[in-house]
Amino acid sequence: MATNQIDITQASIYVGTYAKYNDGSIFGKWLKLSDYADRNEFYEACAELHSDEEDPEYMFQNFEHIPKGLIGESWLSENTFEVFETLENLSDNNLEAFLIWCDNNQKDFSNNDIDDLISDFENDYVGFYDSDEDFARELVEQRHDLSDFARQYFDYEAYAHDLFCGSYWSRDGHVFNN
Repeated sequence: MATNQIDITQASIYVGTYAKYNDGSIFGKWLKLSDYADRNEFYEACAELHSDEEDPEYMFQNFEHIPKGLIGESWLSENTFEVFETLENLSDNNLEAFLIWCDNNQKDFSNNDIDDLISDFENDYVGFYDSDEDFARELVEQRHDLSDFARQYFDYEAYAHDLFCGSYWSRDGHVFNN
C-alpha cells in the first residue's frame, strides 16, 4: 500500500481526558479497537481506564489506522465497528483504492451506509496501473478497430492526458471513473 497506509486491524486510539489534559497531564493509554466487539465495549474500556474521574470527557489525543470521518478529538462514529467489519473483507489494494476514493469524493463514513459506499466505489474503480499512460495503452489495446500500424504511431501520453482531463482520475496508481 502507499504511504497513506491504513491497516484497520491495527486501529488504535490514545485515550485521555480533558480534565487530565487541562491539569497538565496527558495520562491515557493506547486502546486497540480490535480488542473490542463494538463501540459500547470500547467506551466501557475508556471508563475503566479513567475510573478515577466521576464523569470523564474522553479526549482522543492521537489515533492510528482509522479512516477520516470515523473519529474526532472527542468522538468515535457510531458505525465505526460496522465500517471496519466491512473493510476487512476488501483486499489490501482495494482497501487503499477505496480510502483514496472516499477521500477524493469527500465521502463521510459516519453519514453514509458502508454497503452503499462500497457499491458506489465498485462502480467507479477501474483498477491499478503503473502510470496513466499504461492505462491509456490498455484502452487502446482493447480497441479492435485500430491497425498495428496506427498503434505504432499512437501518442499514448497525449491520449492519457486527455483521458484524465475528463473521464477518469487517478491517485497512487489507482484509476477511477469521474
